[in-house]
Parts: sequence; C-alpha cells; structure tokens
Amino acid sequence: MTRLSVNINKIATLRNARGGNIPDVLKAAIDCQRFGAEGITVHPRPDERHIRYQDVRDIKPIITTEFNIEGYPVESFIELVLSVKPQQVTLVPDPPDAITSSSGWDTINNKDLLKRMVATFKREGIRTSIFVNADPEMVKHAADTGTDRVELYTEPYASMFKVNPEKAIEPFITAADAAKQVGLGLNAGHDLNLENLSYFNRHIPNLLEVSIGHALISDALYYGLENTIQLYLQQLRS
Repeated sequence: MTRLSVNINKIATLRNARGGNIPDVLKAAIDCQRFGAEGITVHPRPDERHIRYQDVRDIKPIITTEFNIEGYPVESFIELVLSVKPQQVTLVPDPPDAITSSSGWDTINNKDLLKRMVATFKREGIRTSIFVNADPEMVKHAADTGTDRVELYTEPYASMFKVNPEKAIEPFITAADAAKQVGLGLNAGHDLNLENLSYFNRHIPNLLEVSIGHALISDALYYGLENTIQLYLQQLRS
C-alpha cells in the first residue's frame, strides 16, 4: 500500500510568523505519527523560513516512523542530512530563494552532481530519491545516478485534474512505467489533496509513498489534524 508522509513545513511557518514555540513543531511530528502518518517529511531551506535545521535534528530521535528530508544539496544541507541520518533523503532542484518546488531535476545535465550526492548519502545507509518531472527520459537517466527512487512532481497533474483527469494522469502513468522498467522505486508529491489523491493512487502502478504538506495542513484547520490524516489515509486505501 502507498504510504502517507506528512510534510510539516507549514506548521513551522505558522510558528515562525509569531515567534515562540506555538505551534510546537516537535509535538506536531509526534502527533502526526500518532494519528497514523507513515512518514514525516521536512524541507529545510538555508534561510530557515519554515523548518529550521535544529528542528530537523530534534525530530529524528523522537519519532519512530520514516523520516524524509528534502532539499537542494548545498553544503549545509549535505552536512545536516549526514549528521541526522534519516531513512530517506529527497534531492530537489530548488534554488535557495524558491517559495516552493516548481520543477524536477534535469537528470541528464545534472547527472554528475546527482551521482556524487547519491553516492555520498548511500554510503551512510540513507535511501535516496530524486525529484523529477513526469518525463520517462528524466526517469531513465535518474537510474544512472544510482538512486533508489524517484519522486514525481505532481503539480501539473493537480492543475489539470479538475478539467480532464484522464489527460492529467497520462504522463504520470508513462513515467511510472519507465521507473518500473529501470528498477526504481516510485514516490510522488506536490499539490496532491483530498480531491485528486485517490484517483492518482488508483492509476499509478507501484506507487510507494506520497508526501503531502500544504493541502493536508490547510485541511486540518477545518477538520482537525487527526481527522485530516485519517481522511488522507482513506483516499490511499480507496
């Protein structure tokens, strides 16, 4: 079954907007796990505008579920991941000032960099995933880096879903098939929500994990965090 990893960046954004420790990011990580999340995802950026590097260090020893750290491999990020040793690191091509992820890696032109990064993390026993667009060529070239998985960037799917779900899902089915052909595990994330998640999960073969943050935390404002996590899990089981 597809695992749900909850990205808690937005909880940290709310905390940082006011200062202090409300809401408590560490408690949120524990609660997400207690409410059924099968993973916790964080995406620290160099300016620490949401999740801080110290948050990442503090979360790892207090959770028992999978810990996934996303980010662009600047030196400080590499050092953080190697010191924390999460179960998974997801490499994303965001520049430091990006508001959010907006594209996957060009795994052809960045292959040498990605090879070095994958080897660095895998030497420490950390599973690696590379964020890619739903392009079979990008998926196939990702396999050349030695990565364990790719994560499909799903914003294009989410944007088209309401208009034409069949057309929206087509390139993702093709990309998933490409991942299977080259022996890569498959994750997905970005703008997946309660409206489009079940359809995506039912049509994408061999999907191992989805990482969801913004929509899930926003829904929790209305439904409560525990109920919201259960609603997302139901979408993955339907």
